[in-house]
Amino acid sequence: MTNLDAVSGWVAGYRKAWETNDPDDIRGLFADDAAYFTEPYAAPWIGREAIVAGWLEHRDEPDTTTFTWQPLIVTEELAVIEGHTTYPDREYRNLWVLRLDHTGQARQFTEWWMEVPRPPAA
Repeated sequence: MTNLDAVSGWVAGYRKAWETNDPDDIRGLFADDAAYFTEPYAAPWIGREAIVAGWLEHRDEPDTTTFTWQPLIVTEELAVIEGHTTYPDREYRNLWVLRLDHTGQARQFTEWWMEVPRPPAA
């Protein structure tokens, strides 16, 4: 069941995994047969081990990002999260669609991300 406490715990775990890139931290976030969509229409990574492999192939190095978030919608079936990710040279606005199982692991996770345009050089 999805609720704000479960979503907050999951996002905290995601952020930890984002910083550590530890396969066990990543595995702990997802159900065995979870689907992770890195973009809404991209082919998903299916299953825990595929998610770990895809994550590590596209990982960020520790301490290279800041991330803030707030829940937009939390129902028993899903959560929609608004995020803001900042890298040293770029920033993104994110929408995450998250579906948790009864254990608090993601069954499905979809990232919608948009790069914030930089102002023109003066």
